[in-house]
Amino acid sequence: MPSVTRRQALGTAVALLAGAAVQGCSVGGSDSGSGTKTISFLTFETPNLTPAYWDAAIKRITDKYPDIKVNKLVAPTADGRTDYAKQLLQSGQFPDVMIAVSPAGFAEAGNLYAWQPDELKDFVFPTANPIKGKYFQLPANTQTIPPIYYNKKMFTDAGIAATPKTWTELLDAAAKLKAKGTTPFVVGGGKDTFASSMILAGVVSVDVYGKTPDWLTKRRAGQVKFADQDFVAALAKFANLAQQGYIAKSDVSRDYAATEQAFLDAKGAMYPMGNWFAASADSKHPFDIGVFNFPTADGKLVVPAYTGGGMIVSAKAANLDAAKKFALAFQLDKTQLDASVKADGLFPAIKGYTPPADVGAVYKAGFDLYQQAVAQNAVVHTFRWETADDGLLPGMAAKVDAAAQDLISGRKTAAEAAAYLDTEWAKAS
Repeated sequence: MPSVTRRQALGTAVALLAGAAVQGCSVGGSDSGSGTKTISFLTFETPNLTPAYWDAAIKRITDKYPDIKVNKLVAPTADGRTDYAKQLLQSGQFPDVMIAVSPAGFAEAGNLYAWQPDELKDFVFPTANPIKGKYFQLPANTQTIPPIYYNKKMFTDAGIAATPKTWTELLDAAAKLKAKGTTPFVVGGGKDTFASSMILAGVVSVDVYGKTPDWLTKRRAGQVKFADQDFVAALAKFANLAQQGYIAKSDVSRDYAATEQAFLDAKGAMYPMGNWFAASADSKHPFDIGVFNFPTADGKLVVPAYTGGGMIVSAKAANLDAAKKFALAFQLDKTQLDASVKADGLFPAIKGYTPPADVGAVYKAGFDLYQQAVAQNAVVHTFRWETADDGLLPGMAAKVDAAAQDLISGRKTAAEAAAYLDTEWAKAS
């Protein structure tokens, strides 16, 4: 999840952090004990991942390793983790351990510890997200981004008999919903700008990556551009949804939590979101919620997903061994994995792991869709969410979100948005 406090807020952010660290954000034993190793851990909070979730998870590890004391830090916004980590690095307060923070930029500058092959032996995809041949982020979870969650009653009331598999079928469903007075898509933005670009991520992933899985690698090599025909066509498909009134332009002012709540309050029929939404869908369950794969042009199965999101560790941590021990123990703990499934709908990418038998129906439906895609070799990267050598250049995710908002509002055409992205790419290079 994305953008956060800007650089001009650095002073305030640092002051808040300093105060929080002193005022009891720690979980664990006292530094006065002999041999105690203190580490700082940057987390984030969402409607699913509450303070209580993080505190319980940390306590399980510190109970196992009582010599480790953890000072918990929290990013100001759900998707602002990476920007916040940058601010902390600049102020000399770089955390020892961070979760779901993009390693790009940090790793190349020598700020991150490179995990060794024997430390990655328990992960299903140990070579995910390489940066110049090294691996800096634990490949802990797979997330499908974005499946489309939908209100089954609204579909039935609009006469939609089957979930869309093609883009034409999706447009037909949206038209029927709109004719019934129902907003077809729930989107968001505000301080959590990724909620604006979810549909765009799906379109680019299935249309562009479905044909050219390594498109972003080629973009890094200068072999393709955002202004190329296939990418502009994807931008135009997304913009057309807003032009047809299937996306409400005013929705981009709504933050992530409010966006999720809007769908749960039945303010729209379809909610394109990462599979972590299944946790809320199953726990709150205000109505019968279904899920389907993001439709493709011809109905061919293409499922965008991202594996990674795990912990990174500062190479300069004062207690590096303790930081590594904590990170690995946190990511491999069975209780923690089960908790992440139930709290955030994750698909743990850990060898031998199976979800709890009592997972909810929405989670199970999404997990089954992903397993089918794996079996058919139909999984591609999710545009905008990739990291490392396969990902966008540092800072470009926020530019993608901005382009998405401009397309929704009509401030930019598809061609203008593509030109903007190419310009920003050149700056980021």
